Parts: sequence; C-alpha cells; structure tokens
Amino acid sequence: MSKSPSNELQSFISVAKDHPFPIQNLPYGVFQAKRAPFPQAHIGVAIGDFVLDLTILASLGFFPSLQGVFDQACLNPLMATTPKQWQQVRQKISALLASTNPELRDNPSLRQKVLLPHCEVTMLLPVKIADYTDFYSSREHAVNVGTMFRDKDNPLLPNWLHLPVGYHGRASSVVVSGTPIHRPRGQILPNPPEPQPILAPSRRLDFEVELAGFIGHGNPLGTALTIDDAEAAVFGMVLLNDWSARDIQQWEYVPLGPFLSKSFATTISPWVVTMEALAPFMVEGPSQDPEPLAYLRPKIRRKSHFNIELTVKILSKLGLDPAIICRTNSKNLYWSLAQQIAHHTIAGCNLQSGDLLASGTISGKDPGSYGSLLELSWGGKNPIKINTQEERKFLEDGDRIILEGYCQAPNYRIGFGTAEGLILPSS
Repeated sequence: MSKSPSNELQSFISVAKDHPFPIQNLPYGVFQAKRAPFPQAHIGVAIGDFVLDLTILASLGFFPSLQGVFDQACLNPLMATTPKQWQQVRQKISALLASTNPELRDNPSLRQKVLLPHCEVTMLLPVKIADYTDFYSSREHAVNVGTMFRDKDNPLLPNWLHLPVGYHGRASSVVVSGTPIHRPRGQILPNPPEPQPILAPSRRLDFEVELAGFIGHGNPLGTALTIDDAEAAVFGMVLLNDWSARDIQQWEYVPLGPFLSKSFATTISPWVVTMEALAPFMVEGPSQDPEPLAYLRPKIRRKSHFNIELTVKILSKLGLDPAIICRTNSKNLYWSLAQQIAHHTIAGCNLQSGDLLASGTISGKDPGSYGSLLELSWGGKNPIKINTQEERKFLEDGDRIILEGYCQAPNYRIGFGTAEGLILPSS
C-alpha cells in the first residue's frame, strides 16, 4: 500500500514518489492487450505500473450515465461529454482506486480483470484527431531562429509580439509514441546560394520539444471562444515532437510556411493528462510587452502557464547510455494555451472535439534549454556531444529521440510518460 503523496489521497496500488502516474494524475489512454483476454482496443487510465481498464468497468455497470462512451477505440466520445462529466468520471475512478475503498482493493477476481501490468499492453493513438494546429509561442525559440536566418539585430517579425503565430499541420501523420519515423525526402538546395534544388532525403532532420492540448468542446462556426472560456474547452494535454526537416523547410517555407518539412510525422505521448490534474501546477507567464489586444487579455489576471519540466534524450544505434541534450520548461512560453485558442477562434474558426493544438518549440534562455537541434548546434555550426564517442549537428538514422515531461509537487509527480521515435532510413 502506498503512502499518501498529498496526505489526503492515496491508492491501494503502490506508486513511488517519482513515478509519473500516481492517483493524483489518472491520465487517459487507449491500449490493446498483447495477448488474451481481448484483441480489440480498450480505454484505460494509468495508475502506477498498471492500466485500469475502463472499457471492462463500463461493461460491468460502473459508469451507467455514460453508455457507449468507453466502447470506442478512442477518447473522442468521452471528450465530447461535458466538463462536469469529465470531473465525475475522474472522481469515480479516483474513489475506486483509493486505499480506503474495498470495492476493487478487496476483490481479487475483479482486479485481475481490470488491472493490467503496463508491460502487457501496447499503447495506441488516444484520439481520432480532427485537425492539428502548431503554434510558434516561445520567444526564445523565435529569437534564436530569427537571429540565425533573418536579422540578428531584429530577429522577431513585427507581428510576433502581437499575436500567437501558427500554421495548419497535418492530422493524418500524427502518430503515437514508439512509431518509427522514416527520414523524409523532398526538395533541398545542396549548394546554396546556387538556386537549383534536388530531390533527396533530408540531411538536416530535427526534433522539436512541445506540449499540445486536445480540444474537448469547440465553438460554432462564426463564433469565438473568449480567453476566459478557452481553458475550459481543453480536455487534456500530451507531449509532442514536431519532427522537422530543416533543409526542406528552408527551401519551401517562403511564402506560405512549412509543408513537406513538417507533414511527414508528428509524435505524441500516449497518455492524455487532464487539465484537472495539471491545475495545481499553473504559474504566471512572462510579462508581455507591448500589451496584447483586449481579446488576448483575461478580464481577471490569473495564472495561465504550466510549470512542466521537459527533457530530451538521444540514444544512438551504438546503444550507449542516452544523453540528456535539453532541459526546458513550458512556463518559458510567451503565449499561453488560452491565448492560442482565443486567437485561433477570433475570426470565427470552429474548433472541434479532437482538435490538437501544439505550443511550438519550447526553448529557454540558457543554451541547454534550447528545444531543437537547430538551436543546440546553432544551425550545425557547433556539434553537440551525445555520448563519449559521438556528436550531432542533426539526427542520423538509428537515433532514438525520447521526450519526457512532468510536474513536481513536494511528494508526488504528475507525468506524461514519453514521446519516442526511432529514425529509420528514407523509404
């Protein structure tokens, strides 16, 4: 039996203090058993080293007011219910796992049916993604990129401090952690400034460490979500790696922005951490100067950013210990998730349940907190050591990138798990 991380809430399932999935978290995911008793996808919640099977619990009558919600192979039906129902389901699950409740604790046959060791399941994409938008919300990242490629004296474009810049990504190529990533092919300039491109595999493949929110409730076409209502529209958050082919991107992005350089793959973590679990870790964001327009300012000043520690590890095909090459924090973001949503909808765009909204690369002021190899190696000019034998300018075939993230309380941790991808040669 675990000791209570908060002196108020504890589970009968033992969970170490540094484990990402205590009873205070309860993130949702979609999984498949690696062997019997069932081949189909089920919905579950992570608790310690186990997955609680909500699909089986629902079939046994534990969620009578949510008929059919847990029968699907995705979280969309649950996300489409009301925020009040989200809270009620989470409270029911928390009560069922509590150390003081004998209903599951003292029922071995039920436990055997609904608690599966994490090692015995395969995690699947948790949400049927309707649309995908990627923002550009880290001032430090934007300054670094602007300094490298535009003007070191004026690295930010004139609009950047006035609105959350974003682009429309490709929903169909969003994949769950563990999915291998083939090196993309596209047009690149092999000998700039010579203007003749070639078709070739990317030579400057990169990662971007990001967070992303899943919309639970959207807005009708032609209306807008106010900044004060925006956060209530979000069901939960995941880690996100926006894989980027920098050489393809550099050639294609003028005048309409990224296309093939971003659309080949985007990796997310399998567990969706709810906004309720993240609420205790909200903090003040950076000062915004000039002051944003009124629709980007909440009526009442409140905490709007998340204190989420983020790390990036790289493991090469040599199999040496993975090296942490980046440590950053989502509180570094200039534009908040609420501001992103308010801006996204101000023209009348209708967000839908299942939409994925990413933060953009999260970089801090310290070079060790830069959230991409483009910045860490400064455009390839300064290779970084990844182990005792290797260094990197950009990613090589056989490299595995591992993103991790968590919020730290005094006696427990709210984690996201990992978002991982192995680079394979161009297909």
